Amino acid sequence: MKNIPAYRTVYFSIKRAIQEGNYRPGDLIPCESDLESEFAVSRTTIRKAISILTSEGYLDVKQGRGTMVLDTSTTQRLNSITSVTETLIKQGYKVTTEGTSIEIVNARSAAASALEIPVGTDIYLVQRVLYADGVPIAIIKNYLKTNELPNLQAKVGSFVGLYGMLEKDYNIILTNATEYISAISADFAESQILRIPLGSPLLLVRRIACTEQGPIEYASIKIIADKYEYSAYLEGRK
Repeated sequence: MKNIPAYRTVYFSIKRAIQEGNYRPGDLIPCESDLESEFAVSRTTIRKAISILTSEGYLDVKQGRGTMVLDTSTTQRLNSITSVTETLIKQGYKVTTEGTSIEIVNARSAAASALEIPVGTDIYLVQRVLYADGVPIAIIKNYLKTNELPNLQAKVGSFVGLYGMLEKDYNIILTNATEYISAISADFAESQILRIPLGSPLLLVRRIACTEQGPIEYASIKIIADKYEYSAYLEGRK
């Protein structure tokens, strides 16, 4: 794996300290100069990591007071990047997967366009069926660039949530994503996999997720329409 940018190391170290309770809501994390010494990096690097954690709702920079840890267990972070798996877990479901496969394929036009690569480029295809409380709820295909994800095929069977694994094992920070949602009818194969009548309504979610370097993932997710709900926060008019 290529060298990980220093700001990612700082970002994940502080994030994990918050998630594991080493920093609690209301605590002030160490000041910039102390963090510089702890991680042996520049102030610019520290500020970049803090900026990402602030935008994700983990920290709040108080001028003249320091940087405070926020209570993410009770704060809804609107429009943050989350997966179907993470959403279902937060709703109290026991989430499992079956039939996971990871292979290298040639990018076809839709994936190539989304990932901004030439048609025919080698990419990973991750396929699995998502279950909520033992009931199949979604068919998921993720197309991923290979350059930052060496040996991804060895991860088969080791994860339920893809994004969590990418964070933990590859230090991937997703900065933004675009989703396209439409309605389709289940074909024969989908009806058999999801155990629903032929022609049942499905939500088709197509997502392009990006890091600072550009698109890294294109996803095609087919979800049983009456088992899942999307919400969007809208404010004001322009």
